[in-house]
Amino acid sequence: MEKLKTAILISGRGSNMRALIDHAAQADFPACIALVISNNPEAGGLEYAAGHGIATLCIDHRGFKGRHSFERALDAALADAGIELICLAGFMRLLSAEFVNKWRDKILNIHPSLLPSFKGLNVHERVIDAGVRFSGCTVHFVRPEMDDGPIIIQAAVPVRGDDDADSLAARVLKAEHRIYPQALALVASGRVRLSGQTAKIEGAHWPVDALFNPQWEDGA
Repeated sequence: MEKLKTAILISGRGSNMRALIDHAAQADFPACIALVISNNPEAGGLEYAAGHGIATLCIDHRGFKGRHSFERALDAALADAGIELICLAGFMRLLSAEFVNKWRDKILNIHPSLLPSFKGLNVHERVIDAGVRFSGCTVHFVRPEMDDGPIIIQAAVPVRGDDDADSLAARVLKAEHRIYPQALALVASGRVRLSGQTAKIEGAHWPVDALFNPQWEDGA
């Protein structure tokens, strides 16, 4: 089986990167992680990737005069490696419209909310302050606007009455580790078709029942 050559971009420990690498190690997984790039030479995820036999590269953004020169180096590295798809996994650099459009429909991102709600930073604090009953996470195709693009898969995570930002973040992160590999597999296997701003999933199974939070005593 020919696997889709995938690069992961990170800036830190790369917990979602680890989930992607672990799943991609399975023989029947339709993508291979061919390269991990970080803009931060101290990123802990680089060591993990190298320990799993994956090529790593640091392109420190601080060594460039501006974003466009940094992105030119990034683009060249991806092209040299024959990369076909990019997964952003805690990559703490905003990509320009020029770069995103060049790689249109070939960049995935994961965000710790149910997009389009709660875009941006400090998500879990804002979720709790808003008093919503469900949060979650979203994998989507990247567009030039921040945290925007066709949604591939989402996971809903109930917000508990005793949650703080840290406890909610920990549960959302567990869901992230489940849905990001699934989204990559769907895209790499050709099961995702874009129709305008909507991602259509071939052979998808949809949940039947509604979710309630909080639940009441009879469970009805």
